[in-house]
Amino acid sequence: MRCGQGNWAAIVAVTGLCVAIGPAPAPAQVFTRFDASGANPAAIQTTVDAYRTALGALNPNVAGTQNGGMGRREINWDGVPAAMSAPNNLAANFFNSNSPRGVVLSTPGNGVQVSGATTDAGTGQPAAPNFGHINPTYSATFQTFSAQRLFTALGSNTFDVTFFVPGSASPAGVRGFGAVFTDVDVAANTSIQYFDINNVSLGALQVLTSANGGLTFLGAIRTDNLPLIGRVRVTEGNSALGAGINDGGTVDLVVADDFLFGEPVIAVPEPASLALTGLATTAFAMWRRRRFGLTVAQGCA
Repeated sequence: MRCGQGNWAAIVAVTGLCVAIGPAPAPAQVFTRFDASGANPAAIQTTVDAYRTALGALNPNVAGTQNGGMGRREINWDGVPAAMSAPNNLAANFFNSNSPRGVVLSTPGNGVQVSGATTDAGTGQPAAPNFGHINPTYSATFQTFSAQRLFTALGSNTFDVTFFVPGSASPAGVRGFGAVFTDVDVAANTSIQYFDINNVSLGALQVLTSANGGLTFLGAIRTDNLPLIGRVRVTEGNSALGAGINDGGTVDLVVADDFLFGEPVIAVPEPASLALTGLATTAFAMWRRRRFGLTVAQGCA
């Protein structure tokens, strides 16, 4: 193997790969975007299904990276047990521990919650649908894409989704992430921001508005097909849910339904920050580039 000069500071051969030591060229942060909006689930179903196809086959909800890192995972909230549904909060690591899908949730607010189902039983259950236990108007404000449960942060209109190798504490990356939103009334209020594992922003995408009370889907996949998304930050509207907070006027309340994302695989950094992570990690990152059928490094022949 011959390593050319290219634009790299220095090149060495490690495990048969060309590996950069020093500054690397900054990658283009480009996503293929899938979005649709409309009055009901049927209006966005075709786009959601196209995104599923682009991510690949649905993998089982078990620990460990499945299918060689290909395919997808989904969360539709509907299997969350009553003990972790409204008016109870959802455990932040439920979808990494109880039902391993490689997701841990967080918010600067007061926790996260899924809405109630008619079959729930327990103190305060069944809660009024669509977060109607917080404010009775919400039962009519929001609709579901997949019945019966919805998802939201409490005390904040933002939450983070951080990826791990399912069932473990090992940070992971995914190729794409998408979500269904309900009642996006105002352009530019609702968005998904994508980050790599070093918390470097890969860009933010705004969610389309929908008919009043309607549904919107936004999904994105890296055009290089690399699993380098370590976290996403979701902003829902411009206000948090609350007993005295009604949707309308300057208040734009939004909650989420289904999440769809690529199979989580052990995290590797963006090429621009490889030099900061050590030679072993760099070599592994380059191996993963080759694993996904991409050119390893400019200047290698």
